[in-house]
Amino acid sequence: MRLSRRITLLAGAAALAGLALPAAAQDAALPAIRVGTLENGTVNWELQTIVKRGLDRENGFRLVPMILAGNPATQVAMQGGEVDTIVSDFLWVAQQRARGAGFRFLPYSTAVGGVMVRADSPARTLADLMGKKIGIAGGPVDKSWLILRAWSREKLGQDLADVTQQVFGAPPMILNAAETGEVDAAINFWHFQAKMKARGMREIMSVQTAAGDLGLDPSTPLLGYVLRDDWIESNRVLAEGLARASRTAKALLARDDAAWEDLRPIMEAADDAEFEALKAGWRAGIPAHGPVDAANAQKMFATMAELGGEELTGGVATLPEGLFWWPE
Repeated sequence: MRLSRRITLLAGAAALAGLALPAAAQDAALPAIRVGTLENGTVNWELQTIVKRGLDRENGFRLVPMILAGNPATQVAMQGGEVDTIVSDFLWVAQQRARGAGFRFLPYSTAVGGVMVRADSPARTLADLMGKKIGIAGGPVDKSWLILRAWSREKLGQDLADVTQQVFGAPPMILNAAETGEVDAAINFWHFQAKMKARGMREIMSVQTAAGDLGLDPSTPLLGYVLRDDWIESNRVLAEGLARASRTAKALLARDDAAWEDLRPIMEAADDAEFEALKAGWRAGIPAHGPVDAANAQKMFATMAELGGEELTGGVATLPEGLFWWPE
């Protein structure tokens, strides 16, 4: 297949990017877990930690990062069985499971963004943005934007979408628009928001705060490893090993500043301030140990679905049974 050939070629490029397995890990006796990821994705920080620290081998497998060009490509690779897992949000996994794909979700991150303004902005609250221009990464059904809209409707009695002008664009474009004053405020992906903080911008409302005010559980992980039911059943030891390796890597990165020095070359931090902000942002997204509370996830899903509609949900009315997986 063309996709398979592309994965093979790009996997070779991963070695040049510093993600290649050390020689000791290339033990043919160990089964491989192929992870579809992006060349500059923050997921690579965890994957490289697992590989460099030998956490995959300790848990009986070889982790093989397969570098792909964009999130749609990772999803296509997962659907086509070209990889064993990817990291995606639980809404996409829910849609696939509802359509019979048999995908499940293992928690990876709770990281979300917030509303950022320049240091000299007079805005202190969301109410101050009425009539202003907001830049939003991710499009009209971006999950952070939907939760902030829900908060505004409940707490301010007005939908931000109705009382502001929105500009949608790629994360770097939104960052630049916020810095230059092209927009009055910005909602960006968490790692771009970390860069914005490092450059002197300030947050006037976090998505976590908004979610908590709405009675939602802000610790609900939005991102997770995607696994197949049949793969888990056929490779139970491998699935549990991946979960342990992920948790161990997170615990290491949570407490050990030195472990981040290995990652700095791939973090694209412009300076020490950005490096520290990215590190703090990633740590803040480490989910609590334990299974996802399906009821809390359903409440968050319902809140976003009310505003995002079918464009967000893909026609899914409720999260399907068995969506969330956690090793016993």
